[in-house]
Amino acid sequence: MTPTLPRAIGKPDGRWGPPPGPENLLDRPADGARFGHRARPGSDVWHNLTVPQHTASRGPGRPPAAKAAETRERIVQAAREVFSELGYDAATFQAIAIRADLTRPAINHYFASKRVLWREVVEQTNALIVSAGMERAQNETNLLARLSAFFSVAMQADSEDRSAAAFLVTSVLESQRHPELASDDHDSLTASREFMSWAVNDAIKLGELTTDTDVNHLVEMLVAVMWGMGFYAGFVGSHDELNSVVHKFELLMANKLWNLHE
Repeated sequence: MTPTLPRAIGKPDGRWGPPPGPENLLDRPADGARFGHRARPGSDVWHNLTVPQHTASRGPGRPPAAKAAETRERIVQAAREVFSELGYDAATFQAIAIRADLTRPAINHYFASKRVLWREVVEQTNALIVSAGMERAQNETNLLARLSAFFSVAMQADSEDRSAAAFLVTSVLESQRHPELASDDHDSLTASREFMSWAVNDAIKLGELTTDTDVNHLVEMLVAVMWGMGFYAGFVGSHDELNSVVHKFELLMANKLWNLHE
């Protein structure tokens, strides 16, 4: 932090010197040492005092763009946690800045408004879990394998960042309270419903699955289960407990969890 010097007062001979009085810096030569200079008697101290200039430093060889990307990611991570804990309305740039260990102006430098930051977090989190899960599931050839692939991506994300699932659930709730926050391009609920509909209907078309139940109702039930596990992952259970829940769900889907006797 650059030290603030007392205001200089003009002298009749045109020279500048320190203000008079008992707090005169020149009356305390040791003060000069505080600024990295040897103390000198008389007004020479005032004229020769050079205030050190502090500039932001970066690691050797690291380009500014890399530092900017790192700071931006810190902000997004902190915002994901704060939004998950407080909700959209109660979350503030100040709270996010504290969580990211940055200043509030630094947040404004990267994101012009809370809504812009919100949408960035939605986009990144949706890509991290929903889009990545769907992509992996498309490489599988049957319903159970596709659901397992999707959940494996979700569990991996949960192991790396517990706030991801919590934020996805929060984003769905907030889109109900604030429709203006919803985004057609990054709507995780709609995307997960489309994925489940594709997986179920494809299983029916291939003869893997038969049901007398309305397919849309079946899809909605599976969507509810998926988001219920998302809530469990984000707000209730540990990662190990989530792993156990997903495993039991897979056994249930494979008709291997229990035997019901009428």
